[in-house]
Amino acid sequence: MHTGKRYTPLEFFTWTLKDTMIMLVLVAVPTMLYEVFGWTFLAIPWQPVGILGTALAFIVGFKNNASYGRIWEARQIYGAIINNSRSFAYILRDTAGGKQDETVKRMFRRHFAWLTALRFQLREQRNWENMQRQSNKRFQISSYTVPEWESDLQEELKKYLPEAELQYILSKKNRATQLTALQSESLAELNKNGIIKDFQWKALQEVVTRLTDDQGKAERIKNFPYPRNFASMATYLMFIFVVLAPFGLLEPMDKLGDGTFMEGYTIWFNILLSSVVCWVFHTLDVVGESAVNPFEGGANDIPVTQISRMIEIDMRDMLDEKELPEPIVAKNNILM
Repeated sequence: MHTGKRYTPLEFFTWTLKDTMIMLVLVAVPTMLYEVFGWTFLAIPWQPVGILGTALAFIVGFKNNASYGRIWEARQIYGAIINNSRSFAYILRDTAGGKQDETVKRMFRRHFAWLTALRFQLREQRNWENMQRQSNKRFQISSYTVPEWESDLQEELKKYLPEAELQYILSKKNRATQLTALQSESLAELNKNGIIKDFQWKALQEVVTRLTDDQGKAERIKNFPYPRNFASMATYLMFIFVVLAPFGLLEPMDKLGDGTFMEGYTIWFNILLSSVVCWVFHTLDVVGESAVNPFEGGANDIPVTQISRMIEIDMRDMLDEKELPEPIVAKNNILM
C-alpha cells in the first residue's frame, strides 16, 4: 500500500517507460511514412477511431471500478480480522484463566501463527497476477520488499508453535484452516473441563467462526481473478486503439496548420498528441490491472504483514508483555 501523497512523476515514468517507448515507435513510424515518404493513403478517418476510443473508455472505466471494488473489499476483510482478533483475545483472556494462564498464552501464539500462515498463503503467486510483468518486478526490486518472499514459513511459525504442533501444521495443505481447527478443539476441551461455561464457549466459537469467514472471503478474492473475458476484451481493444490512433490523427494534424505559418509542420504534432492519448488510455488500464489482485505483492496491495504485526502487538499488550515486536513501517512509502 502506498502511504505517500502520490506517486512521483519519476516513479510513473520509470514504471511505464518500456510501454511508452513502444507507443512512441508505433506513433512515429506512420507519421514519418506519411510526411517523409508521401504515403498519404495511410490516413484513415478519425471518426471510427473516436468511436473505438469511446468504447474503450467505458471498458477501462468499468475495469478500474471493479478493481477498486476488489481492493476495497479486501481492506474491509482485513479490517474485520483486526476487530475479530481483538474480540477473540480479550474474551479468551477473561474467561479462560487470565493474563498469566499458559493455555491462554498458547492460544494467543496460535492465533499469531494463523495470521502468519494466512498472509503467506495470500502472497503465493497465481498465473493471472501481474507481478510477473517486468515493470512491476523492477519497481518492486528497487522500491520495497515483500516479507513473505524474503522469509520461510516454517521459520516464522516456529516462533509461535511447539515442535509437535508445528510439524502437524506443516503437513497440512491449508495451514491457516488447520490452525483455526486446533483453536476450536482447544475451546471444546476448555468447555469440557469446565474452565469456560457453555455461553462463554459459544461466544468464543462465534468469533472463531467469523475469523473463518474472513479467511474464506480473502481466499475468494485471491483465488478468483477478475473475469478473463472482460480482461481479454480490454487488452484487445487497447491494442487496436493504440495501433489505429496515430493513423486516424494523421490528416487532422496535417491540416491543423493550413493558412498559418505552421502549415506543413503540424503533422509532427501527431507524434506528441497520439502518444499522449495512447499513454493515458494504456496507463489507466495498467493502473486498474495493478490493483485488481490485492494480495499479489504489488505496491498497491493490502498491507497484510503490517496488519498482522499490529494485531500481534495489540494482543501481546493485552497480556502485559513488556517486549513487544516492532511495528512494520513503510519503505519508500510502500507498506506491505
